[in-house]
Amino acid sequence: MDKKTNEEIQALVEQATAGDKKALEALAAGVQDMVFNLSLRMLGTFADAEDAAQDILLKMITHLSSFRGDSAFTTWVFRIAVNHLKNYKKHMFARFPLSFEYYGDDIENGKIQDVPDLTQNVEKELLAEELKMSCTNVMLQCLDPESRCIFILGTMFQLDSRIAGEILEMTPEAYRQRLSRARRKMADFLGQYCGEYGGGRCKCKDRVNYAIQNHRIHPLQLDYTAASEIPVQTIVDVKNAMEEIDGLSQDFSFCKPYRSPERTRNLIQEFLDSTQLSVVQKP
Repeated sequence: MDKKTNEEIQALVEQATAGDKKALEALAAGVQDMVFNLSLRMLGTFADAEDAAQDILLKMITHLSSFRGDSAFTTWVFRIAVNHLKNYKKHMFARFPLSFEYYGDDIENGKIQDVPDLTQNVEKELLAEELKMSCTNVMLQCLDPESRCIFILGTMFQLDSRIAGEILEMTPEAYRQRLSRARRKMADFLGQYCGEYGGGRCKCKDRVNYAIQNHRIHPLQLDYTAASEIPVQTIVDVKNAMEEIDGLSQDFSFCKPYRSPERTRNLIQEFLDSTQLSVVQKP
């Protein structure tokens, strides 16, 4: 929220629910990157994350009058987003679920040497970077939805265990225990198989053509490479807006934060331009 204090955000909420369109736009703009990044990690693909982020932002806008200020505004938005994403069934990996066993078997036994050159003259190093970002993000789909959410909140957003527990409706102790288990699963898998982040023999550059053949990346649509990164400090500011970090952070460097796509921003703006502010005003 651009380093706004909770008091400033509360004032924006009151202005928006009183009919101030500029205040509503500021609130939406302040959380849309956070919502998109949470959606991307939870769902695994840019297309699914865009769709879900739009749903969440519209839900936030239309339920704004229910915000009572009992928690930080970002905590309230996280709760809406988490509840939406844990039960989201329209994304690709809900239809084709993954497991660490399946992923590991594919790394060990995929016939990468049998695939012809499919790069379409796109630089292989660029495709390897795209695959690295895609692969480690998709790997999160091997966790069950709640464990995945716990991992993302604890590792990418570094939320205090009390705040994360409040969002997920569990005790701080239960949250910390489950976060530790999820991190260990991810770290063990990376250590065993991944040559980029661990000690495994899987190298993204060697698997580029195999990934293209299996529709995991597309040479002419490099979502991660094309996306604009935002400063890690942005995520830190989100965390600080809720509460101090609880000291449980661990470096998983593939959790880079991205700016929400222009299409999402435009659709939200179109909604705000076309909607009567009565949908957000307090009764």
